[in-house]
Amino acid sequence: MQRNNADLRAEVVGSFLRPQAIKQAREQFQQGQIDAVALRRIEDQAIREVVTQQRACGLKVVTDGEFRRAWWHLDFFEGLDGVEPYESAHGIQFNGVQTKARSIRINGRLGFSQHPMLEDFRYLKSISGDAVAKMTIPSPSVLHFRAGGRKAVDAGVYPEMAAFFDDLAATWRQAITAFYEAGCRYLQLDDTVWAYLCSEDQRRQLREQGEDPDALARTYARVLNQALAGKPDDLTVGLHVCRGNFRSTWISEGGYEPVAEILFGGVNVDAFFLEYDNERSGGFEPLRFIRPGKQQVVLGLITTKTGELESTAAVKARIAEAARYVSLDQLCLSPQCGFASTEEGNNISEAQQWDKLRLVVSIAHELWK
Repeated sequence: MQRNNADLRAEVVGSFLRPQAIKQAREQFQQGQIDAVALRRIEDQAIREVVTQQRACGLKVVTDGEFRRAWWHLDFFEGLDGVEPYESAHGIQFNGVQTKARSIRINGRLGFSQHPMLEDFRYLKSISGDAVAKMTIPSPSVLHFRAGGRKAVDAGVYPEMAAFFDDLAATWRQAITAFYEAGCRYLQLDDTVWAYLCSEDQRRQLREQGEDPDALARTYARVLNQALAGKPDDLTVGLHVCRGNFRSTWISEGGYEPVAEILFGGVNVDAFFLEYDNERSGGFEPLRFIRPGKQQVVLGLITTKTGELESTAAVKARIAEAARYVSLDQLCLSPQCGFASTEEGNNISEAQQWDKLRLVVSIAHELWK
């Protein structure tokens, strides 16, 4: 996607706070008071409204807010061949809070066939008007990491992990092709794992589990590049990296330096969406590995975790600092993450959510006009 004008320098990551109509409808559906057709009709209307709101903010790239999902990643994984959801012993531990107890395991050959999110994208595209309809799905590395690695992969199906990783790449290649054939020209892969590989605490935990963090980074880079091999030239693929986002909390801390060379210098995406809203993300020095003229860097300088509005001057100053390491022409601006990576949402109001996006658009127009 060519970003030759200011309109396309202002970006959105994906999820939005769920409106009350969605929350009520999902509860009614779970209680058997409405059927799937009625639920989808209510979701359709809410998505139509959130697209209208994004465009009213001045955004030229829109998403469906992930309104049909409970989780940013599990809903997608559960639609894949060979993946089984289950009730885990405990949820994912964030900073002071746990998610609901749910996880996945791999009990068959991985594949992408009749995935329900293809129809979700088709609806988004049908109502996006002249805006670019962006689809967001998790990255393949998240499936391996979040499931629990080797212990979550049936050894009868995959005696050797090399075959699993080959199928993992092939599955995402199938997904990329399927979304392209459905009309998608902008796909975002969401990936918390690269940020975990920047965290000393997370790296220690991986070593205790018998994993080599650096070897995992090389494997995940290879899987991503295999998945992207042969993608159409007119399909833009971005990779969003963050340190966890649940009810305004996080999981990991640490700058990008431990993975910068292999990630920025070696993974063949068109754009990197990078969390940079506070000191947990480190400095901009790792951006020196971004390939000149090859990729966009979407700086996530506007936090979605609190409602306080950032200073325009402070954001501009940080963009200028980043431009010491990568050309301003390769930079864009966005929030650091979605506003509701799970249906619970962050501790921020809807009004604050839209104020944040208007700020993104305003700064982009001033810097890249």
